[in-house]
Amino acid sequence: MPRLHVNIDHVATVRQARLAQEPDPVLAAGLCELAGANGITVHLREDQRHIQERDVRLLSQTVKTMLNLEIAWTEPMIDLACELKPAQVCIVPEKREELTTEGGLDVSAYMDSLPAGIKRLHEAGVEVSLFIDPLPEAIEDSARCGADYVELHTGSYANASGKNKENELKRLETAANYAHEMGLRVNAGHGLDYENVLPVAQLPWIEELNIGYAIVCRAVYIGLDQAVREMQDRILAAAPPE
Repeated sequence: MPRLHVNIDHVATVRQARLAQEPDPVLAAGLCELAGANGITVHLREDQRHIQERDVRLLSQTVKTMLNLEIAWTEPMIDLACELKPAQVCIVPEKREELTTEGGLDVSAYMDSLPAGIKRLHEAGVEVSLFIDPLPEAIEDSARCGADYVELHTGSYANASGKNKENELKRLETAANYAHEMGLRVNAGHGLDYENVLPVAQLPWIEELNIGYAIVCRAVYIGLDQAVREMQDRILAAAPPE
């Protein structure tokens, strides 16, 4: 059964809409942990449109479970990750004009720099995940460059319907099995919500689900504590009966 890591980026999105101090994602992270989240995920974009460097520095000191820091593959971001030493860094593609991450990392485009950069993060005590589409070549490149994890992009599954949704779920299952065979650990995320999470949580080898937007939206109506607990209940339902 996967662990639930709550992405709190959109708490910061609300704060930055007014360039104010509230709501504070650092406080939100603590509430998520108290509600049963197994980890906290944040994406520090280069333009700092939501999460700020201040947030990441405080979270690196206050998160009690596990901090997963999503970053673009740039030297300043790698420097910061090596300094702060989160439990895990997830390398994601990043475009200034996108509203949210639109696809997986083109690992092949970074093969000249990824092995040395990943080694540097390992030397700092940080595990490395690559956010990829569920494609065999992306999995092979991820293993070749020394990543610990791949995080499978679930956006196509989340956006599909009918037979296409079944096909996308099968792609995720095939990718998870292949990643495991290649010696990689497997996470998943993007677009997962209370309705579509269960089939993904039931897939083999998935260790961690990164979910944010759906939880923050639900929290508007029922509060962050209950929103996290409800998502955790959905994931717990994936556990096989004893």
